[in-house]
Amino acid sequence: MSRPVTPALAVDTIIEMADRPGRPIVLIERKNPPHGWAIPGGFVDVGETLETAAMREAREETSLDVQLRVLLGIYSNPARDPRGHTVTPVYIAEAIGEPRAADDAKNLELYLPQFCPRLVFDHDLIIADYLHYLEYGQPAPLRF
Repeated sequence: MSRPVTPALAVDTIIEMADRPGRPIVLIERKNPPHGWAIPGGFVDVGETLETAAMREAREETSLDVQLRVLLGIYSNPARDPRGHTVTPVYIAEAIGEPRAADDAKNLELYLPQFCPRLVFDHDLIIADYLHYLEYGQPAPLRF
């Protein structure tokens, strides 16, 4: 039997800076297309769990060791990534220390989530879901 063709699998992590007033989140400016500001993340390697990939990608792009707290939701709209159909679980994590842009991140900034710039992919939707989670403690809604 041939292997099925499936979407690419990535992970994104909303990183709250636990040692800063207001717990701002880390956003990266992407070095590669599509350019713009984004939640740190990247593709899962074969043989890697989603959680391990989330922590690895966070470290590679922000130089931070993160502690995953909760799964916010899974985002799978086939149009969410202009490079092709990509499914992404999004974790909420916390970190302390001094973030530094590295790897695929051209730049890095801290933002209070309600004041984020316009983001690439569907990351504006993810931030809206995150704000809802902060206010009500509910994960991202199911979207059909």
